[in-house]
Amino acid sequence: MNAVRITGISASGEGVGRLEDGRAVFIPRAAPGDLVQPVDVQLHARYARAQLGTLLESGPDRVEPACRHYTADRCGGCQLQHLSAPAQRAAKREMVEETLRRIGKLNVTVPPLPPGREWGYRTRFTVTRDAAGTVGFHRLGEPGRIFPLVTCAIASAEANTLWAGVRGVQLPPGTERITLRAGEGEAASVVLHCPEQPASADLGPLRAGLAGTGMLPSLWWQRERGQMVPLDSTPDAAPGFSQVQPALGDAIREHAVAVLGPAPGATAWDLYSGAGQASLMLAEAGAQVESVERDAAVVGAAEQAHPRPGITRHVGRVEQLIRRLPRPTLVYTNPPRTGMGAEVVGAIRSAGPARVVYVSCDPATLARDILAFGDGYRIRSVQSWDLFPQTAHVETVVCLEAA
Repeated sequence: MNAVRITGISASGEGVGRLEDGRAVFIPRAAPGDLVQPVDVQLHARYARAQLGTLLESGPDRVEPACRHYTADRCGGCQLQHLSAPAQRAAKREMVEETLRRIGKLNVTVPPLPPGREWGYRTRFTVTRDAAGTVGFHRLGEPGRIFPLVTCAIASAEANTLWAGVRGVQLPPGTERITLRAGEGEAASVVLHCPEQPASADLGPLRAGLAGTGMLPSLWWQRERGQMVPLDSTPDAAPGFSQVQPALGDAIREHAVAVLGPAPGATAWDLYSGAGQASLMLAEAGAQVESVERDAAVVGAAEQAHPRPGITRHVGRVEQLIRRLPRPTLVYTNPPRTGMGAEVVGAIRSAGPARVVYVSCDPATLARDILAFGDGYRIRSVQSWDLFPQTAHVETVVCLEAA
């Protein structure tokens, strides 16, 4: 097998080059400009996958990874630590443009991604426990293998402190995963994911470890896809979804509401509303807001913390409720990674809002959904954000307006 020159980065963060026969080959941990000798080549009809065997020449943007686990343990949590920060942002910009062109049939120029915090930004992360009792992260490309995590370089100092209190202690039987959250204004919490609620007697070692951190986090149990149950006598509100980098998440939300345009007197939909921060901003701007969120606990907490005239909160799936909502002037939508899908896009098109702002964490589903809007809507603005530095993830805000 001849050496391969890497020319780009794929949407999953792999280096991309070409084999002698013209097939694209995807190689993890390869950087643009690298000349690599691939190994473990797996040939498919139109592409190939391989591992980086020998690095013959380094590309101009290759750097030494800062995290001990990235190379030594082939941690799968990050994909781009071997690229400089400017090169990561450039790759993500190209990734969004290429995906919108390939899937959405759109020739769009994405402005440069604003620089931001590159390390120690993540206020939430989840570790997994395997059958042997090892607790940590998955190895790259090996979802069945867990390595023992010492510290996470992209996690906040507070989240790493929580992990130091958990690491090495005896966990309740049946614990499958643990989610830790702390830092940047987040209330510290630890969530145990296991089939059955842990017995109080089994929580002693964990409580002792957490007490040693000096942070006094709230402790929760969550059954798979179930509501969170407090394991403390006086818990805070259940931790709902929040961005792993809250301050930048707030900036993205503010940008999205701003590009949506004037709201006084408008009827606005806030779809997949979560804790309802966008609903509050739209209401403060003068809109009558109809928000939809499937998590009843999160909606209840929002009602209690931010009761406000002008916001009607609906609990349920967007697909089930969207055609019952009053006709909107504006739509703010922030769907999960799977996107909105044809049913929701069709309902928005039928409702005929003047503008739609779409906050996306996946360029492929974003492009698919924009294509489904058809000729009735055109792109008014697009901006991507490096919300997850060192990883291949990218956040994008697109504003559509009626043609």
